[in-house]
Amino acid sequence: MSQQNKNYTVPIIMMVLLFGMISFVTNLAAPMGIVLKAQFGVSNFEGLLGNAANFIAYAVMGIPSGILLQKVGYKKTALIAIAVGFLGIFIQFLSGHAGLFAVYLLGAFVAGFSMCLLNTVVNPMLNTLGGGGNKGNQLIQVGGSFNSVMATLTPMLVGILIGDAAKANISNIFPFMYAAMAVFAIVFVVLFLVKIPEPNAEKLTEPLGDLMRGAIKFRHFILGAIAIFVYVGVEVGTPGVMNYFLVDKNIPHPLNTTTAGFVAGTYWFLMLIGRLAGASLGAKISSKTMLTVTSGLGLILVLAAIFAPYTIEVALPVLKSEDGITSFGMLDVPINALFLVLVGLCTSIMWGAIFNLAVEGLGKYLAAASGIFMVLVCGGGILPAIQGWIADLLGSNITAYLTSYWVIVAGLAYMLYYALIGSKNVNKDIPV
Repeated sequence: MSQQNKNYTVPIIMMVLLFGMISFVTNLAAPMGIVLKAQFGVSNFEGLLGNAANFIAYAVMGIPSGILLQKVGYKKTALIAIAVGFLGIFIQFLSGHAGLFAVYLLGAFVAGFSMCLLNTVVNPMLNTLGGGGNKGNQLIQVGGSFNSVMATLTPMLVGILIGDAAKANISNIFPFMYAAMAVFAIVFVVLFLVKIPEPNAEKLTEPLGDLMRGAIKFRHFILGAIAIFVYVGVEVGTPGVMNYFLVDKNIPHPLNTTTAGFVAGTYWFLMLIGRLAGASLGAKISSKTMLTVTSGLGLILVLAAIFAPYTIEVALPVLKSEDGITSFGMLDVPINALFLVLVGLCTSIMWGAIFNLAVEGLGKYLAAASGIFMVLVCGGGILPAIQGWIADLLGSNITAYLTSYWVIVAGLAYMLYYALIGSKNVNKDIPV
């Protein structure tokens, strides 16, 4: 076993890098909206279209990615995903030269295809490279942790590269894009050249269409699929729109983009802390209890952010940039931002809790249900875009931005309903 692991050290590192790339490409889309607003003079809604394009790709590619996996296997699917990811970043890079908003949106959409494909392969491939069992699970946790670290760093580093939000340009982000394309290229070459074991793809005993129709007969699964759609929107929209209003010149005492990126990054850092805590408590606390507590607490925090006076400031320990010097220390931020940052502790464990509740008792329909879940990840693009549209409609002032968080309130309220009522399996008579 140790020899096997030693032989696969390099591809294991490549898989961990891909975990990070999924997070980087996904979390680059929201702060890039600040750049799009400055360079192209677009609205909040249009600025969030890049994020929407990235996530809507999941709706298009969710089911086909599973079919592709069945036809060509994990390694070839991973290679295709990496090549598509390189292309998506390259198109976004070209948009910086062409100065065309539509070209950037195309690049975000193509990159979203890649992320959907990678999400279907990285977990089982890393598990197999680790030899399965506890070692394989340990490597997945390492990959997941690196994913969370990249989620924390991405808005921070984008903020550093942007500098002055009013003068932001896609070319400011070129160093990130060069690095991303280099990583994709290196991983592609390594995986292409190295012989690695192929995870055992579960062969379908029935047509996929029949399995999907079987899955949607379960009420708790349908409601859980909606909860996943809502959850990803809440997870992305909470820090994404906060980053927007913290730098907007129409609000009192706006932050510079670097510091605002650090504040948004703190949300993702708290998600990492929450995931580590959730992993240690998962065997002791039921998914229903975890989702009930976190959705209820998240609801309280977002309502507090909406109603708290923006003039009240509190000290938040973050990295900050002042007079060109970056340092760690206490930063005075609106109390609304503090409440929203704390929501990261709540959203951290929601995916696993919703998934566990939604697929309980599905038996042979589990694989098809997972594919449907992947499609509904597109909520991460749609809900934040709705928030941006509401903020535009109401005048892009602080009241408008905070009013847009009623979308998040509705999402958290639905997840609380699902935890308490909707997650009950009322279709136990269906053969599985």
